[in-house]
Amino acid sequence: MKLHLKNFIHYLSVERGLAHNTMESYERDLTRFIEFLLQREKVTWPDTDKSDIMDYLMSLKAEGLAASTVSRAMASIRAIYRFLLQEKLIENDPSAHMYTPKIEKKLPRALTIEEVERLLDAPQQSTPHGLRDKAMLELLYATGMRVSELMSLNIDHMNLGLGFVRCIGKGAKERIIPLGRIAIDHVGNYMDHARDQLVKENRPDDALFLNHLGTRLSRQGFWKIIKKHALHANIHKRITPHTLRHSFATHLLENGADLRAVQEMLGHSDISTTQIYTHVTRSRMKQVYDQTHPRAKL
Repeated sequence: MKLHLKNFIHYLSVERGLAHNTMESYERDLTRFIEFLLQREKVTWPDTDKSDIMDYLMSLKAEGLAASTVSRAMASIRAIYRFLLQEKLIENDPSAHMYTPKIEKKLPRALTIEEVERLLDAPQQSTPHGLRDKAMLELLYATGMRVSELMSLNIDHMNLGLGFVRCIGKGAKERIIPLGRIAIDHVGNYMDHARDQLVKENRPDDALFLNHLGTRLSRQGFWKIIKKHALHANIHKRITPHTLRHSFATHLLENGADLRAVQEMLGHSDISTTQIYTHVTRSRMKQVYDQTHPRAKL
């Protein structure tokens, strides 16, 4: 079973070109499922049936795991059974037509424009690290990139002269995102006056954003940086690495941007993923109405 899991992960990488983090999630979910099956003395995939899957999902619920976690586990199980059926390793797919827990969609949390401005102004630009942090925050808000995409940027991905950045997203899909003048200026300032001071002679790295060791900054490192600057900016909302991405999309739509254009810039393969931001703008619209209309509360 574990050999078939290995082949399945290879298939996801080569045939479907999924991102490394996505494949890790599949492997983690399915390794746990296989361990459950082995405890029930189910040693081959044809030995398994629908009741095994149902009992496994019930065990996850009994642990108090979120519906989103159970749903993701079910998606992983469905995917490997489809693969096994395609490879003729099983005759029937026991996961077919099974119920998936309904996930309550949570609206993404966005900062207000005033909060974004305070956050972007928080880094002290008198040091190389401050110039780097200012450039990262400005670039993230200007493009709506995922933090993993920001951290994977190399110097040659930037074209400040023409005003765009070449971004490698999920599944190694490439997209071109335009840059505004402010982001161009601050990224250029970092590249001209700070990056060389972070480079170590014995550790040449083509990464755009470097840590104190002279190597590529990690997502975890960025998360610490943005939380530090949010605290300095007196922002008490919960900050995540995606906060500026959510704010980027929300503010564009609030100011009349085309949904398809926002979808393209965010790198969403399905426009329904982008549409969740329209619910955010409607919620904001209702809030503004209730606070400002003279007869809203009569």
